[in-house]
Amino acid sequence: MAVFFKDWAVICEAIGQGEQDVILRKGGIHEGREGFSFKHEEFYLFPTLFHAQGDMVKAPWDELAPQLARGKAWELGDQVSIKYRCRVLKAETLTDWAEVQSLDSRHIWKEEIIRERFDWAGKGMSEGSIHVAYLKVEVLDEPLELHYEKSMGGCRSWLEMPL
Repeated sequence: MAVFFKDWAVICEAIGQGEQDVILRKGGIHEGREGFSFKHEEFYLFPTLFHAQGDMVKAPWDELAPQLARGKAWELGDQVSIKYRCRVLKAETLTDWAEVQSLDSRHIWKEEIIRERFDWAGKGMSEGSIHVAYLKVEVLDEPLELHYEKSMGGCRSWLEMPL
């Protein structure tokens, strides 16, 4: 089984192009009782389509985001190109806002989005904390082409599927 981490298409591109080397995450709505964690050391990036991505990232990525998101969610049968594989070099939970702010040059999210996530409590995460994974990224020689299925949807971070 191959493991996929779901993130916005614009974030996947920023990671793949070397403009971002961390993932800051609280978790999706459907993470289960235990909440989110970086439970896999290696994974493929699975780009999600979310129309408001551009409102939440720094320039110039804010202009690229709507093109990548195509203005709509994946539909059954759509072809999803998986172009990047990541290895987690280190994962930790930060509880000091100054430490989170020190990562600003390593990601493309706007500060207010990260602050909102940091301050949120629920799904096994306390207020004033956020998970961070430091990544090494590999660009695949040939993208994996998947056909979107219902099982790939939902607000969860991880997918496991055969290749």
